[in-house]
Amino acid sequence: MRRSTALPKPPAGQALAQTHVWLTLRTLFPYLWRYRLRVLAALGCLIGAKLANVGVPMIFKEMIDGLGGEQQVLALPVLLLALYGILRFSTSLFTELREILFARVTQRAVRQVSLEVFRHLHALSLRFHLERQTGGVSRDIERGSRSISSLISYTLYSILPTLVEIGLVLAILFVKYDIGYVLITLASLIAYVVFTVRVSNWRIDIRRAVNENDSAANTRAVDSLLNYETVKYFNNEDWEARRYDEQLLKWEDAATRSQTTLAYLNLGQAAIIALGVTAMMWRAASGVVAGQMTIGDLVLVNAFLIQLYMPLNFLGIVYREIRQALTDIERMFNLLHENQEIADSPDARELPSGPLQINFDAVDFAYEANRQILKNLNFAIAPGKTVAVVGHSGAGKSTLARLLYRFYDVRGGAIRINGHDLRSLRQGSLRAAIGIVPQDTVLFNDTIFYNINYGRPTASREEVMAAARAAQLHDFIESLPLKYDTKVGERGLKLSGGEKQRVAIARALLKNPPILIFDEATSALDSATERAIQAQLEQAAIGRTTLIIAHRLSTVMNADEILVMSAGHVIERGTHPALLAAGGQYATMWMLQQQEEQQNQG
Repeated sequence: MRRSTALPKPPAGQALAQTHVWLTLRTLFPYLWRYRLRVLAALGCLIGAKLANVGVPMIFKEMIDGLGGEQQVLALPVLLLALYGILRFSTSLFTELREILFARVTQRAVRQVSLEVFRHLHALSLRFHLERQTGGVSRDIERGSRSISSLISYTLYSILPTLVEIGLVLAILFVKYDIGYVLITLASLIAYVVFTVRVSNWRIDIRRAVNENDSAANTRAVDSLLNYETVKYFNNEDWEARRYDEQLLKWEDAATRSQTTLAYLNLGQAAIIALGVTAMMWRAASGVVAGQMTIGDLVLVNAFLIQLYMPLNFLGIVYREIRQALTDIERMFNLLHENQEIADSPDARELPSGPLQINFDAVDFAYEANRQILKNLNFAIAPGKTVAVVGHSGAGKSTLARLLYRFYDVRGGAIRINGHDLRSLRQGSLRAAIGIVPQDTVLFNDTIFYNINYGRPTASREEVMAAARAAQLHDFIESLPLKYDTKVGERGLKLSGGEKQRVAIARALLKNPPILIFDEATSALDSATERAIQAQLEQAAIGRTTLIIAHRLSTVMNADEILVMSAGHVIERGTHPALLAAGGQYATMWMLQQQEEQQNQG
């Protein structure tokens, strides 16, 4: 049995805060005002279309009165018919001209906002992306972008034209007839707008619940599909389907309630329109009976009512869609307002060229306040030298690479390159100087060529192939039917772990940076392939400042210095022979790994 508490009843009149509405509109306005000439020209076409549209019933009235007279002049109806046709065509002409003029403005605004949000998301810290779910963020961007187009379309093509037409009709009714027609029309309009706004505001929370549950369901689906193999490993297809359906059930309840309340809203709007039309036609018919109005006047009033109430009936839907569009746009703009935790300082400088030295000076770091990762860490990597960091899982080794890339800022101390604090350098300049082979290689769902070429998109095909050869990958690629044009699949899942890691090595070698980081670079390779690639990695490290983060000690034997980390501290340091001779933690790890390798070979 479903619980009725799944969706609480929203309080009456609770709407999106006005400050948020105006903030959203103020944020959007500059993107449109950049094309002010097109905007103003489109508004001119809008007014022209409505003048022509209002003129059509007036010409129709004159035609009816002219044809109904005892003395008919053939030329009069012919001229009116010609004018009637011209006005009809003018309405369509100005409407389409408005569309032509404003189409570029709308699409350019959507493009620029989407691009700005996309760039900002890439500028946010790794912490933000680890805490947010990709499915929900992508859905926010998708709905927000679509809603910008909807908001502009509904405003320019529905609300403004309707308001202009209402103003023109009221003026004509006041001038040609009496104030009674104006009062009835205004009373109907006010009652309709007040009812629509109040009920639509009451429905805002229901619509929000629909969207929240839609995003949550989409997030669960994306997360489950990204982890397809894990789902299969544990035979949890039914479990995943139940979790997805739980969220869909909440969405179903919210969507059903939204549809039901929409029906009540439509009934109320129809009742108000019916009362207004009845009152207007009763007054006009009474005027005809009393001889104060002609049949043409009756037709004119009726035509005006039809022209007013048809878009007004649609206006209720438009209002609801605009409110929803504002909510969706606000969510997307909220992404723009996310704090950019790691930002360049106003006086940030470029990283100087030439040999680079890295210093970790009394570095303290914690991902969370109560979980210290690095504690007073001190070491240096001289230009062109290789320093290896080893230790058990959780010692803080991989954190060094994230800090060096400045995905996070240190909590205490400083990391320096050639004496410059990373926080004083421009991030783009810093990251351009570093190449990394990460422990967990994630590839784009594109070709092998694209993924290697990503290291330096301007590289030639020959350079890409040379990097693949250096990573012992070229022969494997040539054995594939499509060779370098082979698709690697979502996150590179069509390749084995070792093949993905060799793509990552080729990508880093192609980048050809002065600083190299190998973060468990050969962890997914077998011993034979590891030995083949190890020589290439050591060759690549010559002349570069290199940091090797490793668990397998056989990969760091030739490093200029080896640091042994434990619980965020360096507990031993020295060369491979010196550390073995010391008989400490490193020597114990070496012995255990040698025994394990011998057992595997046996």
